[in-house]
Amino acid sequence: MQEQRPKRKLLTVVGPTASGKTKLAVELAKSFDGEVVSADSMQIYRKMSIATAKPTKEEMEGIPHHLVDFLPMDASFSVSDYVTLAREKIGEIHARGKLPILAGGTGLYIQAVTEHISFSEEERDDSLRERLYEEAKADGGKALYERLRQIDPEAAQWIHPNNIIRVVRAIEIYETTGLTMTEQKKRSRQRESPYDVFLLGLNFKDRQKLYDRINLRVDLMVKQGLLEEAKEILSCENLKTAYNAIGYKELAPYFRGEASLEECLQKMKQESRRYAKRQLTWFRRDQRIHWLYPDELGNFDRVLQEAKLQTERFLSVGAESANSKESEETR
Repeated sequence: MQEQRPKRKLLTVVGPTASGKTKLAVELAKSFDGEVVSADSMQIYRKMSIATAKPTKEEMEGIPHHLVDFLPMDASFSVSDYVTLAREKIGEIHARGKLPILAGGTGLYIQAVTEHISFSEEERDDSLRERLYEEAKADGGKALYERLRQIDPEAAQWIHPNNIIRVVRAIEIYETTGLTMTEQKKRSRQRESPYDVFLLGLNFKDRQKLYDRINLRVDLMVKQGLLEEAKEILSCENLKTAYNAIGYKELAPYFRGEASLEECLQKMKQESRRYAKRQLTWFRRDQRIHWLYPDELGNFDRVLQEAKLQTERFLSVGAESANSKESEETR
């Protein structure tokens, strides 16, 4: 009988936008000799930096960050592409004897990697995809989203109507394979994950405190040069990707002279808060996440202290044993 290989450790840091994931991941990497693998569907693109809150060189503090700022804006990139690259990077980090830390707020990316979900490229149909994009231009994607609700209501619950890329992709999978994205994910879970995963999550007991952080972040983005970046991005011909990143489409009316800057920034803050709510709805379904609350613990230092304690336990005994031990201690 062949001996089963031990699973590779994978620390994961998740949470809504503006919750402090980047800072926590960097500090944990410094403490446990790790490297960060980004799980953000917008930070992968070049030029789209300020609006996507892409970590700066200073914020990285010398910690290697992978799958950030490497793809042209007009490049096609699927969840399957991300999973392939993320697994490669995780393997390389392990080979260097370091701890991979998967960090970000794109729930589907996190789930696909940690639950070993496969997304085959066999269902790719470029001509169908382009036709669906053309249909979306007619009414902003409303008809496509309604079609998705009919064929895959479960996927429609977590895919936002404005996320045309995801809506088109879900329909494309169904049209080319006869299987919904939901069914495909269920079938792919039959393979066991090669990772021993531990998930830390950041959130706030007081939702208003998270919203205040989001509002402040938008104000900071403006000071960092958001308007200049948005103007450049919006001048590009292919905006399929950019229009899914909050911070560009909301400012478009300002550049067209149709709304004031203040109105557009308020809209950006509103959309960012809504995005945070959708992220939390996704992550709350994952019972593996160990949540940390900065407003409950008091400050970031205490959050980091608790995160280190839980990570040390995970690295010493494994996720399953750590979960069991924690359950016993909280009885």
